[in-house]
Amino acid sequence: MPDFIKSYVRFVDTFNRRVGIFAMYLIFVMFAILLYSSVSKAFHLPANWTLESAQFTMAAYYMLGGAFAMQTGDHVRMDLFYSQWSVRRRAAFDSVTAIALIVFLGFMLFGGIASTTYAIQFKEKSFSAWAPYMAPIKIVMTFGVVMMLAQAISSLFKDIAELRGRPIA
Repeated sequence: MPDFIKSYVRFVDTFNRRVGIFAMYLIFVMFAILLYSSVSKAFHLPANWTLESAQFTMAAYYMLGGAFAMQTGDHVRMDLFYSQWSVRRRAAFDSVTAIALIVFLGFMLFGGIASTTYAIQFKEKSFSAWAPYMAPIKIVMTFGVVMMLAQAISSLFKDIAELRGRPIA
């Protein structure tokens, strides 16, 4: 593979690994928000921001962690035959699914950009008592889609290199 593709793969893998490790800790932020919510309700002082904050934190958790999960192979896979295939056959199958994933993520990115632009332009708010602005979480979610798209392209390059008999280390 050309050096620029190898550099792309190394950069994307490193970036997504770092963001993914950061995203892992968001689960503790969500737990803290939910714990605060439970304690405040026990003292009859419920906060109206806790449920949506926990939802936004969870959305950031899985959107920012998605590329890292894809990179490490921690996503769900139907492994009925896959584990018995040769490395090259797996790479061929993964190449086809990576192309389908890239198309899907392209549509997701198009929708995410449109939704984020709308949220920024019209100062979209949630329909709740707290009524937070929706733009920050939509920006995070769209960034997560960009990261997953970059990781899918990186995975496709690695699969093609594997098919050619020259894996990218």
